[in-house]
Amino acid sequence: QVQLVESGGGLVQPGGSLRLSCAASGFTFSSSAMSWYRQAPGKERELVAIITTLSGSTNYADSVKGRFTISRDNAKNTVYLQMNSLKPEDTALYYCYTKKWGIGYWGQGTQVTVSS
Repeated sequence: QVQLVESGGGLVQPGGSLRLSCAASGFTFSSSAMSWYRQAPGKERELVAIITTLSGSTNYADSVKGRFTISRDNAKNTVYLQMNSLKPEDTALYYCYTKKWGIGYWGQGTQVTVSS
């Protein structure tokens, strides 16, 4: 049974930092690409960052390039999203995502609120 459990969200002031974590289980984590998505109120869910498997190459939405960093620890079956220089427009529910056997799996999400 695939499970993705996010943590690390919270309230932070503009310019601050947060690190999100996603603990994965129920599948071979090291051979799975992992992604972070976010959804702000009234907006569609959007891809924030993705990290591949063997090479660990990454890709980011233009809106977060240079501020966010996705990484993974295959020994801990965990993917991270380091978020720096946060802006109010980064406020959203952040989700972890993977696709296995043709099926997409989502975590429950963790709320990030950037406000003074």
